[in-house]
Amino acid sequence: MATLLFSAVGTMLGGPLGGALGALAGRAVDSAIIGGGNREGARLKELAPTTSTYGEALPRHFGRMRVPGSIIWATDLVEHSETQGGGKGQPSVTTYSYTVSFAVALASRPIAGIGRIWADGNLLRGAAGDLKTGGTMRIHTGWGDQAADPLIAAAEGVDRCPAWRGLAYVVFEDLALGDFFNRIPALAFEVIADTGDLSLRQVVGELIGDADAAVPLPGIAGLSCEGPLADTLRLLDPVLPMDCDAGGERLTIARERLQQAPVLLPEPALPVDDGDFGARSGFSRRRDPAPAAPPAILRYYDTGRDYQPGVQRAAGRAGPGQPQVIELPAALAAADARRLAEGMAQRAGWRRETIAWRSAGLDPALAPGALVVLPGIAGRWRITAWEWRDGGVELALERVVPAPAAAAPAAPADAGRFAPPPDLPAPATLLAAFELPWDGTGSGDRPAIFAAVSAAGANWRGAALYVDRGDGALQPLGPGGRTRCILGHAETALAPASPLLFDRGAGVVVALADPAMDLADATGRRLALGANRALLGGEVIQFGRAQPLGAGRWRLSALLRGRGGGESAVAGHRAGESFVLLDARPVALDPALVGTAPEALIAAVGLGDAAPVTAAIAGRGMTLRPLAPVHSRVGRLADGTLALAWTRRARGAWDWPDGADTPLHEEAERYLVTLGDPAAPAAAWTVAEPRLALAGNMLAALPAGPLHVRQQGSHALSAPLFLTTSI
Repeated sequence: MATLLFSAVGTMLGGPLGGALGALAGRAVDSAIIGGGNREGARLKELAPTTSTYGEALPRHFGRMRVPGSIIWATDLVEHSETQGGGKGQPSVTTYSYTVSFAVALASRPIAGIGRIWADGNLLRGAAGDLKTGGTMRIHTGWGDQAADPLIAAAEGVDRCPAWRGLAYVVFEDLALGDFFNRIPALAFEVIADTGDLSLRQVVGELIGDADAAVPLPGIAGLSCEGPLADTLRLLDPVLPMDCDAGGERLTIARERLQQAPVLLPEPALPVDDGDFGARSGFSRRRDPAPAAPPAILRYYDTGRDYQPGVQRAAGRAGPGQPQVIELPAALAAADARRLAEGMAQRAGWRRETIAWRSAGLDPALAPGALVVLPGIAGRWRITAWEWRDGGVELALERVVPAPAAAAPAAPADAGRFAPPPDLPAPATLLAAFELPWDGTGSGDRPAIFAAVSAAGANWRGAALYVDRGDGALQPLGPGGRTRCILGHAETALAPASPLLFDRGAGVVVALADPAMDLADATGRRLALGANRALLGGEVIQFGRAQPLGAGRWRLSALLRGRGGGESAVAGHRAGESFVLLDARPVALDPALVGTAPEALIAAVGLGDAAPVTAAIAGRGMTLRPLAPVHSRVGRLADGTLALAWTRRARGAWDWPDGADTPLHEEAERYLVTLGDPAAPAAAWTVAEPRLALAGNMLAALPAGPLHVRQQGSHALSAPLFLTTSI
């Protein structure tokens, strides 16, 4: 401020007296620059995006503020490609993703840390320090022992990479850009520059060492200084008046805080020259008219609304003119902003009353900013200026708001409605891998392997899928999608039932991973069309009734059992087995990438996973395995021949068209009939039709045991069908 400059020059030329005169002249210059009581600072900025402007000054931040920052270093976009498919008869699909590394300067003074980070208005980093997308981030707080960032040093060379000591900045390494249309998003940072209560000493002390500025800034949570110190004080002065006194050995701001009580002025001195004020009394009193545009509205950055601009209006009757809007680029709570607005309006009304007072003595305590009381005149008054003349010291006084009038208003402050972006930690990934029966589409000679990926929280951002073929190395399979599959587990054991009838028993109770997940009923027609399929343990079921029990628990009843030829799995259910809804959400995996190793595991890695989540592939081989024959028939002919017959079924043949035979979907129709244990038979016969006749003399030479039949498909054998034990 000019007061500092004139005081320094005056002290150098004329000692303490010259310093006092210089301070007086500087006060006059400051009044011309900063203005009087009705002052308006720079206009409040909206939430600005991150920029990269050469030569732009970096601000100093105090307290806690939301700032855009300035990009000071960046790499080119790095392209990542991933090819999937390309197996037998299948096209390959190549997907591309992009990452970038860059550095953003935040403050030209050291800071304590970084809070939240917004990218295009959404949270990129939560309050807990978790990134909501792929990549890493390093914070350099700007202290004197700050080392160079290793990534920038590796890219630019150690000899060419500065440590930027005294500059606070952050470095993003390999930030995934898939959520931001493959571009660097508009960023905003919650800078935590200082902890504890904010004081003007932090703002002034870094630039002026010999200053007494222990002025608390009540309610101000953050402040940015983007220019000279005088500009910052000019912005604060309308709501927090801070009279400066540089007449002594050091700069003093808000001298009134150094007083325990106001100073009682002596009786005024009468003038000796004609034309001076107060010819008969030694003082003059004046009351200015009400301003046409009184300051009554305060704009600020609202801490309760993620630092978005807020407005608070002082109470009172509306005046004849448009009220003045004071824009304060500081972070405030709504209640604190309302209190400052009320105080600003109160001061504007009371400071209209001024007094010019002449004193015959020179008192060092009577300096700008000091509080005084006058003999015979009520109220407290603040010295705004003083002048040393031949007739005495002339003081300019301004009325101070009385304590009852300065009390906080009873009306509450409302910041307005606000819908903040959710800040929830990334939940751990849940994974289930399985193979399903062939659905009849395509050639049917490739395993139908699926991965159901989900999480217990709605803020899950997806996961990447990999396969471990047994050697511990993870081979990429592609993304797992961002839509959560409906997963859970059974709380009760499902009782066995016939796969040929509706299971109208008690059903099964399942608990879903997230109580927000939902299930729905299905009519008989919708069940016939494949609705409400689910994998419970190793059995594919369909449910017609889903009854909510609360807290994510559902009772499933009206069941169709053993779907897709899985009637062998209707028994053996247990509590705790997995539940997966087989809708459009599970991701189909490329069997060529998964491989045929039986020990292969599917792995998923998401933002909330400290280590890959793995799952074995359930139902391995189910797609290519033929369906077991049904409807066994056994008869004895007159000559003792044992006649065996059965009905074949076909993979993927779930529709029964009238007037047409069901296609087989195998290279040839073959059956394997075994005697004894199907895994180690005592005798076996291979036939090309669904029947077999065993002569009586042949039967007599064979040991007794059960007869089974299995369909021999192009890739595997079906489950056995029991025929008879009569040998």
